[in-house]
Amino acid sequence: MKKKKSELLTEVELEFMNELWAIGEGTVRDVLDRLPDDRDLAYTSGATILRILEQKDFVTSRKEGKTLVYTPTLAKDIYQTRSLKDLSMKLFDDTPATLVARLVDDETLTEEALGQIRALVDRRLKNDGG
Repeated sequence: MKKKKSELLTEVELEFMNELWAIGEGTVRDVLDRLPDDRDLAYTSGATILRILEQKDFVTSRKEGKTLVYTPTLAKDIYQTRSLKDLSMKLFDDTPATLVARLVDDETLTEEALGQIRALVDRRLKNDGG
């Protein structure tokens, strides 16, 4: 029986996807080798996670000899957008301004980061305004 396709990734799935996005494609061993040493995941666990990602259509696999090579089917920026929309809906009553307000209220945000955010907003307003 095929698993229900989830739009979002679990924490460990996202950890694996981040590594695949970084390298473009890879085997179970490639991904495991990129995780922090203290992660210490068994090979079988890594293989299971990648198999689940394939069932959810986040990756495809192809055989090279006896080894499976996994490739992301979804771009990272598309997933970021999807995750943010989901977060905005669930936690911020689908009010993006509230999400941004919470972000810019963060005391740890540097002036440089705030300047970059302002520049992005200005650019978007210019482009939308023609």
